[in-house]
Amino acid sequence: MTYDQIFAKVRTLLVEALSVDDDQIAPTSRLAADLNAESIDMLDIVFRLEREFNLGKIDRNELFPESIFQGDPDFVQNGVVTAKGMAELYAKFPFADQDTLNKFAADPQLESMGDIFTVDLIVRYVQSKLAK
Repeated sequence: MTYDQIFAKVRTLLVEALSVDDDQIAPTSRLAADLNAESIDMLDIVFRLEREFNLGKIDRNELFPESIFQGDPDFVQNGVVTAKGMAELYAKFPFADQDTLNKFAADPQLESMGDIFTVDLIVRYVQSKLAK
């Protein structure tokens, strides 16, 4: 499947999961800040991705790493993602847009971490899973 084909399916999936209009969903749309997704919505999105793309069971930490969100002291100190935390992000997200990760790495405030979780990230994740 092409990026555009996956994006179209992800857009429909997010419209249903988040009760938003499809014109609100662009590759750069942030799940939390722009689409008002909450943690329970992330579970729903993962389940929908499994079904829509026949991906089998997706470990939630594979797409939304709990260890960093929960402030693991090895990964976050004083509200800043540590070098070890950034290494974990790069390792967990080889499919992510590297410019987005690098921008976050330049000022890794935990409160800004949600900016990484975009529609594009989901599409790239699905692409990586389908390529296997």
